[in-house]
Amino acid sequence: MKFASFEINNTASWGLVEGAAVADLGALLRDRYPDLKSAIAAGVLSEVAASAAEAKRHPLASIAFLPVIPNPDKILCIGLNYENHRKETGRTEVENPTVFGRFANSQTGHLTSIIRPKVSTQLDFEGELAVVIGKAGRYIPRAEAWGHIAGYACYNEGSVRDYQRHTHQFTPGKNFPATGAFGPFLVTPDEVGEVGPLRLQTRLNGEVVQDTAIDQMIFDIPRQIEYCSEFTRLEPGDVIATGTPGGVGSRRSPPIWMKPGDVVEVEIDRVGCLRNTIADEA
Repeated sequence: MKFASFEINNTASWGLVEGAAVADLGALLRDRYPDLKSAIAAGVLSEVAASAAEAKRHPLASIAFLPVIPNPDKILCIGLNYENHRKETGRTEVENPTVFGRFANSQTGHLTSIIRPKVSTQLDFEGELAVVIGKAGRYIPRAEAWGHIAGYACYNEGSVRDYQRHTHQFTPGKNFPATGAFGPFLVTPDEVGEVGPLRLQTRLNGEVVQDTAIDQMIFDIPRQIEYCSEFTRLEPGDVIATGTPGGVGSRRSPPIWMKPGDVVEVEIDRVGCLRNTIADEA
């Protein structure tokens, strides 16, 4: 199954994606499940999908995509999680995942603009696989981690590099508004299948700039869930951005920065293709 969060007629909603249309489950079930996160928390995605025949349908071309989960309790980002990216940054090997957070308002949706802030021109791309938590948990063992996943999506974890490098803390460079694109769909695990062999590719103006298989991660998804759930309780709708591979713009010679008018795409097999343009902050 595929689900999307969106706006239609200036009203936020969500629904089941069927071909080139979306069944508006938000309008149908607003009293019980006003957003996708609430349906995930209730564990009713399969149940509500069966109600799609009763829902109004909108062509995908008529909706404004929102981030897959517009209102997560938390967004946890895994840094330096592919060996080729670790090497290009010159960082040392570590025994545990590098984790930092993003704020919900740093996100934007599919087919919207990623915003380059007025205080920087060093806006970089980071194609990633996003994991959306489906079942709450603390101290989740690796063997049980897959059972806590609601689905997957594409993520472009856009980074304002000069602000990221002001100190050893990544937070400022990772939280400018509308720099993290998330979408287009939440795709459930039964549809995605085995994650490891999936190919992640980032393209900037049609040129491939990142290309890897998910199984090249240093810390795999169960390890990420295990580790994150040790220091925080994972909640339904939480997002884990699982890390970006090598090839980021800041480590090229000369660096490649995203600029207004650019088109950036993050595509992952069986998950989708997230597409955004770049625009300057007003």
